[in-house]
Amino acid sequence: MSDHYPRIRINSQRDLLMIRESVSITFYMKRSHQEVVHQVLNALDVYRRAVGPQALTSYPHPYNETWYELDDKGWAYIRQHMLEEPAAYPVLCSETMGYEFLYDGLLLEIYEGDPASQVSFYLPTEYMEEHGPGRVRELALELAAELPFNSGHAGLCFHFPETVMGITRPIRDLAFRYPGLDIPVARFACRYIGTRVDGVHWLNFLGPPVLGELGGAADLRARLRSPDTTVQELAGEQVLVTLGKWPEAGDTEQGHTLPAYRELARVLEPWLYMKHPRQDGFSEEDRLRWQRRFLD
Repeated sequence: MSDHYPRIRINSQRDLLMIRESVSITFYMKRSHQEVVHQVLNALDVYRRAVGPQALTSYPHPYNETWYELDDKGWAYIRQHMLEEPAAYPVLCSETMGYEFLYDGLLLEIYEGDPASQVSFYLPTEYMEEHGPGRVRELALELAAELPFNSGHAGLCFHFPETVMGITRPIRDLAFRYPGLDIPVARFACRYIGTRVDGVHWLNFLGPPVLGELGGAADLRARLRSPDTTVQELAGEQVLVTLGKWPEAGDTEQGHTLPAYRELARVLEPWLYMKHPRQDGFSEEDRLRWQRRFLD
């Protein structure tokens, strides 16, 4: 049990682990799949070196959803599929829930709205406890260096298979108690997010155009007064805003409301993405209240 976040393990009726706390690292890129596929594959290589070659073990076939072992033949197929297709949506998972790679490489011109390709890398919290939050932050920076992102983030989340019906019903009360635990919606958000920012997290990557509209790194730094908040300039007119040494879940029952997160949310409010889908177990009022948990 960590002092910074709760240990969450929720099993299905068949005693399979369905929901747990994890760390997610996600980036959004306002570019079509074939414009970024090589950078995404490079980032996947960075992730595999960090977590070990055996961490990811299986994948669903992109056309028939049959699951296959991620052996040498499977890796060769995934790479070929991503390099050759105009759009790609691979999911690579671990044998036991914790490590996961999700990518939505979109062909932007076929979508209405404001789409962007997205890539997500998941780590079990045990990885952070073993290697320290500094190593997780370093890994997020290494991944960011490979990607032409417009925005991105890393931090605590509820980790669950998004396609399972009713999966979020058990987490409603936990989500309101622990505001620092994100409910990931990247696979939905990428259809609409464009260059906006998907909420406030432990690590917040900001690039064009939002960073320029904020006045650049210096102006952003001047608006953030929390003592544990840092603003690090990156290459390519990008920054990383870090909210403390560790990611924090907070605890509204104990009065831990994450003031540094609330401060950044107020600064970013005009650029925050708010078109989240309705979650099972959450009313429309719940959904809106959860999205604005750092603002109201």
